[in-house]
Amino acid sequence: MAVKNQGRRQSWKTCLVLAPLALLAACATQAPTTSTAPQSNTPPPAARPPADTPEQAALRTLTAEQDRLYRVAAPLLTANAQLCKGNARNLLGFTAKNKYSYPSEFATAAQSLGFGERLQVTGVLPGSGAARSGVQRGDILVAVADKPMQQGPDAERQAANLLSPLMTGKTPIKLTLLRNKTTQTVTVPLTLACAFSIELGNSDNVNTYADGRRVLITRGMLRFAQSDEELAYLIAKEMAHNSLGHAIRQRMVATTAGVIDNLLRTQPDATAIAGTAGIRPFPQDLDAAADSLSLYMLVRAGYSIDNVPAFWQRLATQYPASVPNGHTAIHPATSYRLAMIGKVTQIVKAKQAAGKPLAP
Repeated sequence: MAVKNQGRRQSWKTCLVLAPLALLAACATQAPTTSTAPQSNTPPPAARPPADTPEQAALRTLTAEQDRLYRVAAPLLTANAQLCKGNARNLLGFTAKNKYSYPSEFATAAQSLGFGERLQVTGVLPGSGAARSGVQRGDILVAVADKPMQQGPDAERQAANLLSPLMTGKTPIKLTLLRNKTTQTVTVPLTLACAFSIELGNSDNVNTYADGRRVLITRGMLRFAQSDEELAYLIAKEMAHNSLGHAIRQRMVATTAGVIDNLLRTQPDATAIAGTAGIRPFPQDLDAAADSLSLYMLVRAGYSIDNVPAFWQRLATQYPASVPNGHTAIHPATSYRLAMIGKVTQIVKAKQAAGKPLAP
């Protein structure tokens, strides 16, 4: 995804942690000996890397979960620009952070994991121009179109300002990178994609949210999804809500945005998401329309839709509408939706078999 100008209090959710460098154990040189006893060829045991601090472990876990979201969402974002209507934008296809991108409680952990003053690539969107041009996680951003990248606390905002005017055209963008202490240049073609931010919510409630520009999957819902395919069902459904403008039609953009902002905080306030958090349940026709569009999005992205009905039925059974903060409380028309999903599935598969365009 393109470098985004996000607030520091939520940016720790949208980054990926670098793998730690392997520690090499040096073998000590033995002094000459006159002993005739056979010498052992067994090397000394390798030194163990130090254990993570609790902050490092927490940061690794959270960013690994966000990494999974990006990986699953990538084909949905890049394959469905046509279906995202007014929400399609040019993207470079990577995220970048520095040590100032994290709240104070994670600053030390972030620095110990390799983040410094300069922005470095923390994630590359599969299938994007950045991926095709060879941008890699860990690359340091030195310059954009031969203009030096800002360092320090304001680096993310300055990078967004630098990139924004370059993203409006079709010309590939020149990046200067530092990789393994070697400077290299790559030219990154722009990728037209659905410009939805995919976020991980810091809450154990089993729910998902969409406010027109963002998709949020709670930590509880991420655990509920038994496979990447099921996670794709959830992301596609909320992308469809955004593409169809349902938050606006429901007049709940501000309410949903407030819930998402709250769930991106380091310490969530449970009282702010009590019940349905003020979000009105979707009418069955709007909810079914999002289900229908999501089926097209899934197939276009290469996901199977055979198990979609079983997933939504399991979710509604384990977390019915009576469960506070649960998904079914906001999407209650399960029977109607499942009937619509069955009909649209047949239509989508017939179009797919006939080689017709996969669009509603």
